[in-house]
Amino acid sequence: MSRFDDEKFKQLQLKVKFHVIPKTRLKNFSKLFTGYPLGLTKSEPGNFVMTPMYAENAEKIYRMKPRSDDVWLLTFPKCGTTWTSELLWLLKNDCDTDTAAKIPLHARAPFLEMGYLSAMEGPMKKMVITVDKVDKLPSPRVIRPHLPMYLLPPDLLETSKVVYVARNPKDVIVSYYFHHKLIKSHGYTGTLEELAEYFMNDEVLYSPFFPHVLDAWSKRNHPNMHFMFYEDMKRDLRGEIEKVAKFLGKSLTDEQLDKLREHLRFDNFQKNESVNNKAAKKFGAMNEDGRFIRNGKTGDWKNHFSPELNQRIDEWVARNLEGTDLKFVTELEHQD
Repeated sequence: MSRFDDEKFKQLQLKVKFHVIPKTRLKNFSKLFTGYPLGLTKSEPGNFVMTPMYAENAEKIYRMKPRSDDVWLLTFPKCGTTWTSELLWLLKNDCDTDTAAKIPLHARAPFLEMGYLSAMEGPMKKMVITVDKVDKLPSPRVIRPHLPMYLLPPDLLETSKVVYVARNPKDVIVSYYFHHKLIKSHGYTGTLEELAEYFMNDEVLYSPFFPHVLDAWSKRNHPNMHFMFYEDMKRDLRGEIEKVAKFLGKSLTDEQLDKLREHLRFDNFQKNESVNNKAAKKFGAMNEDGRFIRNGKTGDWKNHFSPELNQRIDEWVARNLEGTDLKFVTELEHQD
């Protein structure tokens, strides 16, 4: 191990407790989120919102052993996770797009806590990722949790390369709404405006948003951390690929850079069956109406927010960024 010897590892204990959020067991909430029959839990400290099933297994993830050749991709949901996962896997595997096309992304770059979000039955059960399965994967691994850093192995940043992707919260809210409508385990029946209110009140899965991003932002100068913005990938995809490759110690030819940019260009990426979770739709985990890789446009929020909702979100963003040097780009003149 890195800075923990085996004896210290045995003594590792997650000093976080989870409690059921009473509001999430009331009728009004369960009508909007029919997929959470047991409600949601919140951590103390941190106020991290998650399913009861995750709360029962949080210690397993905290006690994982990162490897020196791992790459961990950390994101809040809907911040370019799938897009960046594909990039990282290709960089760690010699830009092998042929193999990538044959193996679903969830098998190549596992969504770490997927198996602890909800119980799955039938064919979907085979897709479930657990800590035991991730521990047995051969190196080099690309691992993608949505968890905040304090719930991940404490020696992660000292041991492995970590890439964090942040996205402006306005587009995150829109994308999260469509995600909730698509994924059956959320069972979301409400409107975008209702979800936005729950999001701003830190009452949706994986919230709160700003502490998640700001914690990683505070560590952006660590030599093992590469902090990047989704909007920069939309503005200059090839340039961002070069930066990530350099961070991972990979030297790419112009031909490889062009190949990756073309593979990851969003209109091509939307058609890529290995990243689109077609199996989940086939096995009934997603609704037929909607796509996992949906829009990807920076500034799409302008097509969905009323002036009143936009003003409330602007005020919420300003309150949460006050006293920080973190800034988000919410519109682009040009994007890939």
